[in-house]
Amino acid sequence: MKNRILFLIALLAAFPPLSTDMYLPAIPLLREQWGEPLMVINLTLIGFFVAYCLFLLVYGPISDRYGRRRPLMVGIGIYIMASLACAVSGGIHMMIAARVFQAAGAASASALSLAICKDLFDAESRERIMAHIAVIMALAPMLAPIIGSWVIYWTSWQWVFVAQAVMGAIAFLGVYRMAEPLKTFTTVSPKKVIGVYFRLLANGRYTSLVFSMSLLVFPMFAFIAASSEIYISHFGLSEREFGIVFGANAMASMFGSLVFGRLSLYVRMEKLITLSFAGILLAGVWMLLGPHVSPWSLALPMATMTFFFGLNRPPTNNLILEQVHQDVGAASSLLVFTFMILGASSMGIVSLQWTDKITVLGSMAALSGGLVLLFWLRYKDVFLAALPRRRPG
Repeated sequence: MKNRILFLIALLAAFPPLSTDMYLPAIPLLREQWGEPLMVINLTLIGFFVAYCLFLLVYGPISDRYGRRRPLMVGIGIYIMASLACAVSGGIHMMIAARVFQAAGAASASALSLAICKDLFDAESRERIMAHIAVIMALAPMLAPIIGSWVIYWTSWQWVFVAQAVMGAIAFLGVYRMAEPLKTFTTVSPKKVIGVYFRLLANGRYTSLVFSMSLLVFPMFAFIAASSEIYISHFGLSEREFGIVFGANAMASMFGSLVFGRLSLYVRMEKLITLSFAGILLAGVWMLLGPHVSPWSLALPMATMTFFFGLNRPPTNNLILEQVHQDVGAASSLLVFTFMILGASSMGIVSLQWTDKITVLGSMAALSGGLVLLFWLRYKDVFLAALPRRRPG
């Protein structure tokens, strides 16, 4: 029983990366098949992320009031139908609409997987389970493009979405067989939920730190949108080679988080955060200076940037949440919402008709890394004062 629940929670948590990264190798094929520019094709990514982050704010309060099972079953049902609609899309307009609905469904899985974990397990067990989920979340973006590229190689891009529908059906069956995990239902009105978000926005330390840290997602999300175009269309890699390169880049993020876990035992958190911002800035400058003549001219500086992004995610996310003393769940949702919205906007920017998209990525990294580093050096003591205690070292 416990293993089945663990598998279900991990599967639900993996919905977003599996729904986006599996699809990336198909983007050049869709451009060729439908004769649309990258900006239009990438609306299938941008629309997904915008809808996803909007619905993240919805499912949490709804599930607190009506339970986890019903919102999840509705959301996953929408996801399955939308995935099949993507598979039979004959043009870009239907694909964009289907991807928006797919995101609306995927948000239920992502928003409620951690809630189910909290409902069913005590603090000690939950800590171990969260570690397993973190591994799944790290592995999913590595494996998803590789799986997607092999599906395309053996069949066609349509089967990527059929595979996603099958994944949704497995999750739906698991939720259907699961007993309602929530024991105490709330009666909080939507008006009060909105009031919680306004209260968070009035917290200057929280909002300024969220916005500044969110600037770092610009080069990361832009890379997601432009990577298949650069590697496949520009450098001539196959879909399978692209999947391996993209997966290796995702591994750099996991490695960065692991390195933080080790170094944090010996080095103060604020020093590691400063190092990570400087690293992103330098990786952007490296990308700008290097001649863009081979896949390595993007892969190496991008992996460096992704490593430092992974290095700063654990401490900065924790520091952001330390700026609030109540409404932590809403603060977490608003944090993800801001990340996704700014990330979607960077996807739109990089999808324009630039002559050299690698230069655009480097400019985003150098600019965001530099601005955040300056902001951090100027105001870090204000944010660090919110921590319960600062370990010497």
